[in-house]
Amino acid sequence: MSTSGQQQFRYTQTPSKVLHLRNLPWDCSDEELVELCKPFGKIVNTKCNVGANRNQAFVEFADLNQAINMVSYYASSSEPAQVRGKTVYIQYSNRNEIVNNKSPGDVPGNVLLVTIEGVEAGDVSIDVIHLVFSAFGFVQKIATFEKAAGFQALIQFSDVGTASAAREALDGRSIPKYLLPEHVNHCHLRISYSAHTDLNIKFQSHRSRDYTNPYLPVNPTAMEGVLQPVVGPDGKKKEPESNVLFASLENMQYAVTVDVLNTVFSAFGTVQKIAIFEKNGQTQALIQYPDVTIAAAAKDALEGHCIYDGGYCKLHLSYSRHTDLNVQAYSDKSRDYTVPESSLLAMQQASAVHATPPVWHNPQSGPVQSSAGYATTGTVPGQAPPTWNPNLQGWRINLSIGSYWISWSFICSTSSCLCNCSASSWIVTADQSHFYW
Repeated sequence: MSTSGQQQFRYTQTPSKVLHLRNLPWDCSDEELVELCKPFGKIVNTKCNVGANRNQAFVEFADLNQAINMVSYYASSSEPAQVRGKTVYIQYSNRNEIVNNKSPGDVPGNVLLVTIEGVEAGDVSIDVIHLVFSAFGFVQKIATFEKAAGFQALIQFSDVGTASAAREALDGRSIPKYLLPEHVNHCHLRISYSAHTDLNIKFQSHRSRDYTNPYLPVNPTAMEGVLQPVVGPDGKKKEPESNVLFASLENMQYAVTVDVLNTVFSAFGTVQKIAIFEKNGQTQALIQYPDVTIAAAAKDALEGHCIYDGGYCKLHLSYSRHTDLNVQAYSDKSRDYTVPESSLLAMQQASAVHATPPVWHNPQSGPVQSSAGYATTGTVPGQAPPTWNPNLQGWRINLSIGSYWISWSFICSTSSCLCNCSASSWIVTADQSHFYW
């Protein structure tokens, strides 16, 4: 007895005149089954395209011995049973007759179960599915999901006749290529009837739609264009674009304020809002532009670049899901450039009695001595005293003199810096007063 025969049959089952065949082509026809089995006896009934993948079938012989002959022949043959080059696995069925030649998927209903072969879940949008099936009548509801059989959809029509017409026309066909991403060469529709009669759609999203209820709430976490993958001209998935960029900064040797980020990102267009925050020990920021085009240009140009020479404050950019930042505070960490600074300051001072006095910058000042007579030298906390290096893009000296705190910042002293400025600035603050140079 051949090895292939041992793999092809089960011998623990009681013989039956009904044989169960597996691993058939999913669209195997009754005629192909009869052609395979008729050398062994008279075929009285068949049942094709059953199972989750529609690749199984049942064949009923007129006599038990005919079924036994077929099983015995292929069990001892070196050539397995085949249909279109596929090895067919044969075993006795646990039924003695085929009662109904129609599987549940063949009983007409108003809801179709569609399996889309050759694609991933993000390759065919729910709008494309709606467009294809709407050609046959009003589509009431659609729900898409992924199963072992692949990417599938339930499509509800108003009546059985419309659903039957759609199945008859589209089963085994492909979605037109111009509706598919370029990387999808072909896709086949396998359509059967569902046992459902009325789909329960709770949210409008890229996964489900109820076209009969325009007031159904929209699922904010599953909006079209947010989680739905977008495919570029090269066939690769790309992240959905936005007018707000999400920036994470790596190797933070120097402080980065909204003014620094505004200088960097304004090179590509008007920056509307900036918010800087710390998350998981990393400095991150959101930068809002008026439109997606400017944001895309900035992202392409700045991704992977460093604000300062030496690999400091490296930018990693992606698109944010935000479209309009809620920036209320005027500080080194947040700024709304669409609102006049005076208005923001007035609002902030009115809402916070103990607000920190604003810091004043004078980019025209040079290195001088303080009024107390101390030289402007000091150390950055946790670092050794720095020496001036004209190649450095930015560094800061902090000095406490009595009740005053002096911060001397050198920013972007070389022309290769992204900030493209060369001024040093003095920042002098006290508890109740402001000093200028």
